[in-house]
Amino acid sequence: MRWFKKSILRNLFLELFIFLALAGGVFFYFYKKGVDTVSLKHVGLFLGVFTIYFLVIGSFYIVKPLRTILLQMQALLSGKPYKQIYTERIDEIGILAHFFNQVTAGLGEASYDIKDRERMLSELNVAAQLQKDILPPKNPVVEGLQIVAKNKPATEVGGDIFNFITVKDKTYIYIGDATGHGVAAGLIMTMVSTLVSVFSGFFESTYDILVNVNKYVKSCVKKAMFMTMVMLCWDKSTKKMTFVGAGHEHILVYHANSGECEAILSGGVAIGMVPDNSKAIKEQSLNAEDGDYIVLYSDGITEAKNSLGEMFGLERLKNLVVEYAPQYSAEGVNYHIAKSLVDFMQDHSQDDDMTLIVIKLDKNSSIVENPNAQATNW
Repeated sequence: MRWFKKSILRNLFLELFIFLALAGGVFFYFYKKGVDTVSLKHVGLFLGVFTIYFLVIGSFYIVKPLRTILLQMQALLSGKPYKQIYTERIDEIGILAHFFNQVTAGLGEASYDIKDRERMLSELNVAAQLQKDILPPKNPVVEGLQIVAKNKPATEVGGDIFNFITVKDKTYIYIGDATGHGVAAGLIMTMVSTLVSVFSGFFESTYDILVNVNKYVKSCVKKAMFMTMVMLCWDKSTKKMTFVGAGHEHILVYHANSGECEAILSGGVAIGMVPDNSKAIKEQSLNAEDGDYIVLYSDGITEAKNSLGEMFGLERLKNLVVEYAPQYSAEGVNYHIAKSLVDFMQDHSQDDDMTLIVIKLDKNSSIVENPNAQATNW
């Protein structure tokens, strides 16, 4: 019987065959009784019963369920509420009902995915805006220094961090890079930025600031989440620059007298890697004089690749500093390095967040040379 359940047409033929067999049996019965002719009345009765039977069968078995499916399809196409069609039939009507259920289920999932995606994009936009509000929108005005920083996140929410904080005679300049990029990195970046801003008002040394930042960050993040960082401290009264490294990239120092670019290991361990970093980091003096340049960067620059898979690299960055430092101010050096990086990458996509800070020690500097270059966006 399952063979007949799979097709309405087969069912109709089966029912017609049964009906004709019954009719033939009736006529054979009359024939046996000696009735030689069949009156028009008998034929009419036969046709009437046949018609009523198939109208009832067609209405309840075909028309009504098909109408139910069509009504739900019409509701779907017109944007009105629709319902799933529940049936155990496996014939053409059942296939239509099953197809409708599958389509509407897929539409429901797609609609949910679209709404979920829209929600996530909305939250990402909020997070991206919060990050933009945390990062300094303009380069600072610091007596004795030219400072130009540029930042370009790889995704909506980046993991690179930098800022400039002046407390009395000291200006703290720092750059950090959280593991990975995206929302998780953005959360660490936000946490570190907030803690540095708070502790710079309580402690007078870069060392104390980073020790306490590490203490609080480690208690809040997972083992695999941390941030490399290096913080400079410019003392306006003594004209001296010191630094504390926390596992970040090299510090580049261009010495104007010799025309050489020195790469100094920042040292230390990343913020959030160990519970207590007090013995792993230290404050050191940076050998830089008036006219020298200091360049800070994130690994998104040195690890940037071109279409051939070749990395930009530290040596290329050092050579560019040596080439442009004698010709330009901090603004010009930053601009030309960034341009060289873009030309190097060509059409290759950006894989990581990129931050570049160029500092020139300039005893005559009290204002930014070009106000139009103050923005820190790349």
